[in-house]
Amino acid sequence: MTKSEQNNIFEKWLSQHKALLFKVVRAYAVTVMDQDDLFQEIIIQVWHSIPTFRQQSSNTTWMYRIALNTAIKWVGKERKHTESQETLDNVQAILQETLIQVDERLTWLYEEIHKFDGIDRSITLLLLDGFSYKEMATILGISESNVGVKISRIKKQLITKSKQQDYHGIR
Repeated sequence: MTKSEQNNIFEKWLSQHKALLFKVVRAYAVTVMDQDDLFQEIIIQVWHSIPTFRQQSSNTTWMYRIALNTAIKWVGKERKHTESQETLDNVQAILQETLIQVDERLTWLYEEIHKFDGIDRSITLLLLDGFSYKEMATILGISESNVGVKISRIKKQLITKSKQQDYHGIR
């Protein structure tokens, strides 16, 4: 594969699946700086992996797998730096002007997803994106029945926590 062919594939896939990658990034990285770092790491991994893509799955499934695996590894490496970065991130958040109206329910959902361990986070994102149990099992390397059990537990946990939430007086 030539670099030109690799570039064309990369640009096409990135334009088609950027939203998918951002979902993974947002679920695994909290701060804007961390999200930028993780996104860059994921696209680097996608770029390097293009020549090894064998079309045994869809390019969406393949990119999701790369994104999730990269995010899980990134979290492990970044965990030791979290405490030292927190102060700077708080200052950055204060200095940034919020221009986008944020849906509190969506913010809450991402906060809850961020609390899950790597596999539960991954399953939640895949579920929200409409992947079948079989596709999830393939991407994550676990059985379909394990996916089903985990989804059931995740749903119960989120339902319980959502009943405790109060959005401006609305339950």
